[in-house]
Amino acid sequence: MTRQSTIKRQTNETDISLKLLVDGSGQTDIQTGVPFMDHMLTLLTVHGFFDLNISAKGDTEVDDHHTVEDLGICLGQALKEALAGGIGIKRYGDAAVPMDETLVRVTLDISNRPFLQYQVVISETKTGSFDTCLAKEFLRAFVLHAGITLHVDMIRGENAHHIIEAIFKALGKALDQATTIDKRIIGVMSSKGTI
Repeated sequence: MTRQSTIKRQTNETDISLKLLVDGSGQTDIQTGVPFMDHMLTLLTVHGFFDLNISAKGDTEVDDHHTVEDLGICLGQALKEALAGGIGIKRYGDAAVPMDETLVRVTLDISNRPFLQYQVVISETKTGSFDTCLAKEFLRAFVLHAGITLHVDMIRGENAHHIIEAIFKALGKALDQATTIDKRIIGVMSSKGTI
């Protein structure tokens, strides 16, 4: 079974086409109109061993908020669709990633119970032209549409770019663990028979 999906989302604010292959090799073709998000989504993809193609246009003349949030929506929908109910997946993932002075831990459960616990304090409001608060907006949209319980804990950090980069790398690594098929699992990894 090929675990992949294609999502198309068009609103008055954004126009996004996204293709995800869960069992990939970290190949990307990402053009979102928000260069920092291109970089972060590439990191997530490479460290998660996914393949991800995104073409997005948004009202970035206003700001990057709508584009970043809708990217989270689309990636969440794509992951949920590609995993087809979570048959055979390990479900849980955890990764701690250092980035120079920064250390971030991401723990998640593909549980169909969306929740974001975001314990991250970034003193800088921007890294380059990117509003640092949008990292949380992306993650909130992603977990809501993927059905993931996600805990993001900044253990230490100072540089905004390093903090957000560590988050996306750790998310990729944790998703790689959680989406891995375990042949011992019959159906889904749940005592109640569904996730």
